[in-house]
Amino acid sequence: MNSKLAGHLLVECLVAQGVDIAFGVPGESYLAVLDGFYRSREQIRFIACRNEGGAAFMAEAHGKLTRRPGVCLVTRGPGATNASIGVHTAFQDSTPMVLLVGDVGSDCRDREAFQEMDYSVYFGPSTKGMAKRVERIDDANRIPEYISRAFATAMNGRPGPVVLVLPEDMLVQPVADSLQPLPRVEAVTPFPDPAGIAALQRLLEQAERPLLIAGGSGWDAAGAAALQAFAERWQLPVGNAFRFQDTFDNHHPLYAGDVGIGINPALAANIRNSDLIIAIGARLGEMTTGGYTLLQAPRSQQQLVHILPQGDELDRVYQADVAIQSGVNAAAQALAALPAPAAAPRWQAWSQQLNADYRANLVPQRLAGLSEGISGDIDLPRVIASLQRQLPADAVITNGAGNFASWIHRYFQYHGVAKGHKTQLAPTNGAMGYGVPAGIAANLATDRTAFTIAGDGDFLMNGQELATALQHGGKSIILLLNNGVYGTIRMHQEREYPNRISGTQLGNPDFCQLAGAYGYAAERIASNDEFDAALERALARPNGTLLEIRLPPDIISTRATLTTITEAALARG
Repeated sequence: MNSKLAGHLLVECLVAQGVDIAFGVPGESYLAVLDGFYRSREQIRFIACRNEGGAAFMAEAHGKLTRRPGVCLVTRGPGATNASIGVHTAFQDSTPMVLLVGDVGSDCRDREAFQEMDYSVYFGPSTKGMAKRVERIDDANRIPEYISRAFATAMNGRPGPVVLVLPEDMLVQPVADSLQPLPRVEAVTPFPDPAGIAALQRLLEQAERPLLIAGGSGWDAAGAAALQAFAERWQLPVGNAFRFQDTFDNHHPLYAGDVGIGINPALAANIRNSDLIIAIGARLGEMTTGGYTLLQAPRSQQQLVHILPQGDELDRVYQADVAIQSGVNAAAQALAALPAPAAAPRWQAWSQQLNADYRANLVPQRLAGLSEGISGDIDLPRVIASLQRQLPADAVITNGAGNFASWIHRYFQYHGVAKGHKTQLAPTNGAMGYGVPAGIAANLATDRTAFTIAGDGDFLMNGQELATALQHGGKSIILLLNNGVYGTIRMHQEREYPNRISGTQLGNPDFCQLAGAYGYAAERIASNDEFDAALERALARPNGTLLEIRLPPDIISTRATLTTITEAALARG
């Protein structure tokens, strides 16, 4: 019988699902799969990363960009646990992803063999778990079935991660050459119930101060354009959910701002004063709802229409007045098909005011105690304005977690998915270390300009992936804001325990020398004019660039300095 290794078949199945790039850290538990990558090297690239956490973040970023599962391969035990940060990110961000874990052989199982663990318990699928499904492939002849199901599960309903466990001895079993992959799986799109859309229309016709909140994963250009058409026809103000700021064009006269951490206080007040919230694709989690205060759970003061692709997510946290199970793009198309209102909507002035509030929030206020601009010698809003001028419209903007991200969240204006590209990659689960690998993955997968903003603590969590960029020809531009502290935690520390510093100070390396050792160009920026020129050079270079700006710890957020936060805490006693 003509045969091939099961590991070879697994790679063929990935290729059949349209995978042309996979990320991971090699392990002896799946050598047969690595050999499969070699055998299929003209069709699929395996990107060897430096840490499984970085590899999982790359796969998650790829899933966000393509709306198809990003693929990550890791070895058993420590490899899987390292990768779990990316799995958790994919779960909370509703990103399709498949994690393949090489495991101990079946002859060693259940003996606490080397690096053995129970993945069904660790990644356990549930509303509080990390994965939608966890399965083990024990029969090599069923590899096509399991891979097909993993991709379908990752994409259908609420997208998310699937974990497949691969026993080492299974991967070296011979399978018949005649055993072929199953055809490429496409996501099944649930369409909205016409009765639900009609109920939405009735609530909208009765509203005085409606607001649409859009977000979540899975938007394509046609769906985003349909959403914009619906908003224009009904003159609805639109806010984007936390870290999905590219869902609706930020330059549009109906844009109301981002609904997340550091929300514009005027927008927060308007959400509370709204009488109808139409939430499409947004889970309405803690960050988007201001700790479940902008919309009170389980029944919001505002009437609520909630549109999500997975039925068991509806009415789970918020009991909606109208709950509609639908894919976001299908729902947007249905809303765009609604006839125009018979008369001009009564809330036009409301919509105009929300946009005016958003535009006013783009104007930096002087922070108390600073003599030069908003942030001393370097004026960070001007830095963001330089990015707005110089970056291509389709540039991918990435960040991890930290107060440093507040500058780009507040001042950068995304063009929106309707323009043809997803342009924001950011973790809604607040995972540090995401931005650097996400930017590298975006460039490797799409060849688009990738720009990352990072803090010093955030950068050091996955800065080693610059070596991955160098090895595989990836290029990203990294703006590193170095203030020598874990900024977000220090801010909260001063608010709760003023002048009692513990655990938040950082002793850092020379970041420019470190980046240079990884093959990145590096420049330290001391003024805004220097940044303009340095960004221009970075865009022109064939390799990546790190631009470091050193900041005093006092520059902690876009609205307050660390000093003013401490003073306010002391005044409260």
